[in-house]
Amino acid sequence: MDLEKKYSKNTDLEHRKKFAQFFTPQPIADLMSDWLLGNENCKTILEPAFGLGIFSRTLLNKNNNLNIKGFDIDETIIKEAKTHFESFNNVSLNLEDYMFNDWKNKYDGIICNPPYLKFHDYDNKQILQEVESKLKFKFNGFTNLYTLFLLKSVFQLNKDGRAAYIIPSEFLNSDYGKLIKEYLVKTKTLRHLFVIDFKENVFDDAMTTASILLLANDNNNSEIHISTIDSKSDLQLIKRYIDSYPKGKGEFSFAPKDLDPTIKWRKYYQVQNSINYNNLVPFSTYAKVVRGIATGANEYFTFKPSKAKEFNIPEANLLPCICKAKDVKTNFFTSEHFKNLIKKDELTYLFNGQQSKSEEVENYIKKGEQEEINEKFLTKSRKPWYALEKRPPAPIWVSVFNRNGVKFIRNEANISNLTTFHCVYPTNSDLFSKVSIDLLFAYLLTDVSKDIFSDNRREYGNGLKKFEPNDLNKSKMLDLSILSQSKVKEILKLYSNYRHSENEKYIAEIDLIFRNEYSNAKNHTHLPVRQADLQLLTVF
Repeated sequence: MDLEKKYSKNTDLEHRKKFAQFFTPQPIADLMSDWLLGNENCKTILEPAFGLGIFSRTLLNKNNNLNIKGFDIDETIIKEAKTHFESFNNVSLNLEDYMFNDWKNKYDGIICNPPYLKFHDYDNKQILQEVESKLKFKFNGFTNLYTLFLLKSVFQLNKDGRAAYIIPSEFLNSDYGKLIKEYLVKTKTLRHLFVIDFKENVFDDAMTTASILLLANDNNNSEIHISTIDSKSDLQLIKRYIDSYPKGKGEFSFAPKDLDPTIKWRKYYQVQNSINYNNLVPFSTYAKVVRGIATGANEYFTFKPSKAKEFNIPEANLLPCICKAKDVKTNFFTSEHFKNLIKKDELTYLFNGQQSKSEEVENYIKKGEQEEINEKFLTKSRKPWYALEKRPPAPIWVSVFNRNGVKFIRNEANISNLTTFHCVYPTNSDLFSKVSIDLLFAYLLTDVSKDIFSDNRREYGNGLKKFEPNDLNKSKMLDLSILSQSKVKEILKLYSNYRHSENEKYIAEIDLIFRNEYSNAKNHTHLPVRQADLQLLTVF
């Protein structure tokens, strides 16, 4: 049994998650090590998130004359690592936070699988100030720790030094990734970006897709290469590029000036579905998406009817709310659906303790304070701490996570929602608007809309996809205002039929209308309508 498997077996998952310990597979460690050793003058190595030292073990197996320094903040794992490396005089292990140490030293090679932690999971909140002051580069307040590891390592590369990082590919297509991409382009150190899109996870316990970044502080900076790796057998492409550097090419190659850090980089390595359609506008033209209500302590704020009865909370202090995605089964959520959830004693309310003189409400607030709910990350910044975020019920909900395309739900019950859904507020839904809420929702139910939204998705492991509110706001959609009145009538008729039957053949017909009206035949990369829809249309 190798070190990582033995450690995982003997160390509970909670501890490993606390320190974001997801171990690198050996084949990938081999490739990343080969990149560093491609620099013939490589003598000094830094492993910033040492763990059990899989990279250092791999490097020493290939060249035992290297001087290696490692950092880790987990006493348990560093103790285990020291046991293995105690006979190596050329390996120095430090129980210290890499982000606050070793800034003055430069290295010939830096290799890392950094911790995947958001700031609210990380104890030291001064980290941004530290990085900004050292790099002379301003970052926004929300990012992930792994990106700061990467940027510090770029800063610490010797002339002709190389770095290899394996990190989640999320930063390529997220708002917080803009400044990271800008820094990589500005420093001219990124040589090749491999986006790994396996159907299976690269890491056993991590729910994310990965990317391997090969960086170098040399003069071969005229191009940045990007390649996609779809299967484990494709890993040989990385080996081929390393062996042929600097002559090797990627699947896609760009001059640094041609890469725009402010946009999602997916467009540089995946065909965009939106090119198949004409007359596109931002989704924000017709709607605004915001996240659902975040309580900061769902176990305290969410209520079943039985819990409301137990604490005698008046109905006036209970906000009707959908709390779990599993409770919404169809595209239309009605008052009847909500009543059924109440009958089943599901989570259907949020505690709203404001402006109440009820003794029972006061007691429940005191209970929260005794349990230190008022000291949690979100609640402690609110006044009063038990105040709910102000969100009017949204006419449309949209799923945060999906596997088969984004899902929209018509909130006919007119109730609130937690962050399990985002809120969609149409911006042109008055009586005089050409684009009614029914027309908009009819469009959102189609595969055309899912195809176009898909361009702005974020990807995690095992085919899981995610949309943040701004991913949707900045997505494209068909400009529904250019439809003729007769087509609008036809679509609304089909939508009405669907609403009363939920027979998918009507959505298939609406989908076909949109494809015919907006299709860019010149660029179309797939069939005008999916095979399943054709079958539906012929059956009925």
